[in-house]
Amino acid sequence: VEIVISQIVRFLRGGELVRLSKRKGAVVTLRDLLDEVGRDAARFHFLTRTVDAHMDFDLDLATKQANENPVYYVQYAHTRTCGVLRKAQEVGAVAPPIEEARLELLTHTDELALLRKLADFPADIRRAATSRGPHQLTVGGRELAALFHQFYTTCQVIDPAQPDLTGARLRLVDGTRTVLATVCRLLGINAPERM
Repeated sequence: VEIVISQIVRFLRGGELVRLSKRKGAVVTLRDLLDEVGRDAARFHFLTRTVDAHMDFDLDLATKQANENPVYYVQYAHTRTCGVLRKAQEVGAVAPPIEEARLELLTHTDELALLRKLADFPADIRRAATSRGPHQLTVGGRELAALFHQFYTTCQVIDPAQPDLTGARLRLVDGTRTVLATVCRLLGINAPERM
């Protein structure tokens, strides 16, 4: 049996420390926390730190549906990949089988950064598992989400005038979707297809 003891968690609301006292019965139970912020936000936020580091859990941030909220940011990136793939299907853009995709056409800086991050994912999982550091997956998920959002902003995925490039980019989007969904699954949070 291996027991991992974590450090103290402090709660913040409105930028102020929530005063708790076991003696006075002023406590926050896990059930209360889940009711307030939801399972996905609670899990993700707890997993953003190593167990040997103190944690300030910002209750306002955990419930915010904005890019500052790390769980929302990762889930939104997954949702966006699903939206791109749905749009491609609607307009008849085809993602060829991976063996036939013209991946050599992916030369933009943001495409290459995204490809490198995807290629590092198996090593990231091994490192997180061997070091018992699930926080590495939350960090990796946020980094991947940021790289995908950047790619989405700078590279037009569906371009009817360039079907080979569109196919390669759709493969990149699908690979990103797969890795983001895997990160979410490993962390025990939902990977929504629509938000």
